[in-house]
Amino acid sequence: MAKKYVSNSKESTRMFRNDFLESLSKIHFSVPIFIYIPVILYFSIQAFLRWNVSVLNFILFFVFGLVVWTLVEYVLHRFVFHYVPKGECGKRLHFIFHGVHHDYPNDAKRLVMPPSVSVPLAFLFYLLYSLFLPDVYLYPFFSGFMLGYLVYDIGHYAMHHFNLKNKLFKKIKKYHMKHHYDEPERGFGVSSALWDNIFKSEFKKK
Repeated sequence: MAKKYVSNSKESTRMFRNDFLESLSKIHFSVPIFIYIPVILYFSIQAFLRWNVSVLNFILFFVFGLVVWTLVEYVLHRFVFHYVPKGECGKRLHFIFHGVHHDYPNDAKRLVMPPSVSVPLAFLFYLLYSLFLPDVYLYPFFSGFMLGYLVYDIGHYAMHHFNLKNKLFKKIKKYHMKHHYDEPERGFGVSSALWDNIFKSEFKKK
């Protein structure tokens, strides 16, 4: 993505002429918490009550789900959100999915993914993982995967709007702000720089 216009205010821009579609593009940052905490708890509890997963296996597959989320986050951000198709229609789609966030990075209503997008995606990922994992492992895995997503979503909002004091959080925020304001074609990891380091898309040392 080429470096271009970036608004430093909390202003927003209209994305759709249709009022209903416009309303679906905005969301308060707390909404994902109320949607996905019950989902995470449901899959975690059912892993024990319904599938009798051992504590060790629960921890292993829960952590596995967290790690897989960081890879999914990286792949989506780098190869989907930052892919700009040719033509006006392609550019329009790119703007809707991610370009608007780079133009208006402090737009508080567009910093977490709206449920109209995140819920269908979560369902599709669940179906995908169910093809490879039996339920006894799928439930703790999906709990960890969804927690990874929730931490990413709320953490991303915090990077743009909270005055973070913790040294680790400040480091993560600085990394993400560099992606926004300095090198948008690098630094695609939001939760972690792990996959940037593995796939050599980390920021160039100056």
